[in-house]
Amino acid sequence: MMTWQTIFEYFALVLNLGFLWLLMKENAWCWVLGGLASLLSIALFVDGKLYAEALLYLFYVVMAIYGFLTWNLPKKERFAIHKWTVDLHIKALVLGGAFAYLLGFILEGYTQADYPYFDAFTTSFSFIATYMEARKVLSSWVYWFVINLLSIILYHLKGLDILAFQMLIFVGMCIWGYYSWRKLFNLHTATT
Repeated sequence: MMTWQTIFEYFALVLNLGFLWLLMKENAWCWVLGGLASLLSIALFVDGKLYAEALLYLFYVVMAIYGFLTWNLPKKERFAIHKWTVDLHIKALVLGGAFAYLLGFILEGYTQADYPYFDAFTTSFSFIATYMEARKVLSSWVYWFVINLLSIILYHLKGLDILAFQMLIFVGMCIWGYYSWRKLFNLHTATT
């Protein structure tokens, strides 16, 4: 018999695959699918005592609203796929590392969270990668590649194997997404 957790995992998987497919195509409706998948995932992470992940998925819901609104701006006001400078990446890595440590410390000391620092690390950098994605930063796909690899391990440790499998699919989709966006970036820069 399927549990509610398994049903939620399957629905989240389907919605997230749709999200990534539409994201690669720069279709604003990706954010609606991502927001719905995130709502389902929040319940799974609270049940699995992965509180930082639950907080992250709440952030995804907020970013889904932001992404949908900004990607539906008039064409001249929309973000174009672009690259970050090395300086911005260094700032993102320092900020992500500091936030991961602080969040891990809080989770370890004040909750019953399992794998608090591991959970905090993937969560912290997912905040950054999601922001980059909503702003159409090309290297967001690289950040997601690493985060998804680590999430496979974390989710498997918690028995969330459907979500772990989803992350494995996402690893492949990150490669595809990166090359899709890079092609669009190169076309845009060649025409400007």
